[in-house]
Amino acid sequence: MRLPALFSVPGDALAGAAAAGARPDARALLAIGSSLCLYEAGMALNDWADRDVDAVERPHRPLPSGRIRPAAALTAACALTAAGLALAARAGRPALTVAAPLAATVWAYDLGLKHTPAGPVAMGAARGLDLLMGAAATTGRTGRALSSAALLGTHTVAVTTVSRHEARGGSPLAPLAALATTALLTRQVTHRLTGSATGRPPVTTRGPKDPHSVRPVPEPPSAAALLTTACAAAYAATTARPYVHAALNPSPPLTQRAVGAGIRATIPLQAALTARARGTAGALLIAALAPLGAKFAKKVSVT
Repeated sequence: MRLPALFSVPGDALAGAAAAGARPDARALLAIGSSLCLYEAGMALNDWADRDVDAVERPHRPLPSGRIRPAAALTAACALTAAGLALAARAGRPALTVAAPLAATVWAYDLGLKHTPAGPVAMGAARGLDLLMGAAATTGRTGRALSSAALLGTHTVAVTTVSRHEARGGSPLAPLAALATTALLTRQVTHRLTGSATGRPPVTTRGPKDPHSVRPVPEPPSAAALLTTACAAAYAATTARPYVHAALNPSPPLTQRAVGAGIRATIPLQAALTARARGTAGALLIAALAPLGAKFAKKVSVT
């Protein structure tokens, strides 16, 4: 079930709610519960679908080692999917409208798309839909959250592309591309923060030579802008070194470390997206999950 990876899930719904202009409420909690169930359903289904491959490449995993029966894993995947859809339905019809294709994407990825070129795109779509479920649950609309969903989905595509080589290694291009993607996303999240994060029109002043001309005076960064910058910096810092190491030496251990860093970096990226939408409290809550995920990742691998 990979407990450390679960800490990367609640931020999806919180970022979606913030992007839609809503504060977290009871429906946001239901969306988080639905996300957690669907995420864990995907984990169990992934190991069930890959049990023959894992028997060769990673025999220590629960199914090939015999610690968990395949039927139990499949039953868990079905039960968790049903629970996720039920919680989404409880949050409202708009949330269920997003949760249903999210669940379908999870199952399609694990049962077939994972080993095709569409695999990373499917994973990115799942993350984006998870964020949109937070927006749908709290406001009933998803339009304002599409930009944040696209950014989070792009990050997931990059990490998933790297993960395709974690068992055998041998591809420096994937971590290099992920490193470039991280830089672009960091730039995109922090672009024009001073003007947009304050929520107020720019102050103007008269020009020194022409008293009739006016020019904007930059406002000092707001608390939301400062928090966005800090979270974006943490996002970039989490992935930079592991991606570089994996590019220089694309061995399985370093590639797996890069994938783990990419998954953990999802949390500060979610926090940055939330802070960018002036959801300061939600961003701080998401950011607080990062050290917990890192602590548990020392005991249980996230990949």
